[in-house]
Amino acid sequence: MNARFLPLLFLLIQLSVFSGCYTLKGISIDPRVNTFSIKTFENVASNAPPTLAIDFSERLKDKMRSETRLQLKSSETDVEFSGKVIDFRVVPVAPKPGELVESNQLVVVIQVSAENMRDEKIEWPKEKSFSHFAEFSNTADLLTVQDRLLQDVIYPQLLEDIFNYFFNNW
Repeated sequence: MNARFLPLLFLLIQLSVFSGCYTLKGISIDPRVNTFSIKTFENVASNAPPTLAIDFSERLKDKMRSETRLQLKSSETDVEFSGKVIDFRVVPVAPKPGELVESNQLVVVIQVSAENMRDEKIEWPKEKSFSHFAEFSNTADLLTVQDRLLQDVIYPQLLEDIFNYFFNNW
């Protein structure tokens, strides 16, 4: 074999050996974990929209299906995710004394946990709460801006934070 092909051969062997653990996105998933399930999240926040927990559960499924090699299954999975919406509130942005509030923040807090269903030797991070907010004008009605704030600002950031916590160890 020609000596100049040895480094290339060595690189190809390394890539094939480590391809089960890592991808170029920095995702770290044990090669023994192949399937996942996500229970529909609960909504325990008193004033959250009734569909928020269901919508978020579906978005999390979509993210995991599209950005990992794991297969979604409804039973007999390697890891099971569950969670709940624990807070949904509007908070006025703190004005200076004597001033009116000019904007509000919509705050959403979601608690997520993962349970290893197959192999006790494979450790997953445990339960954690994630929160994010989006600001909106005090003259805007929450119902008119709520969907846009959730879809465009809050959901994407929460999904990214959850994904990084469980798959990138950030």
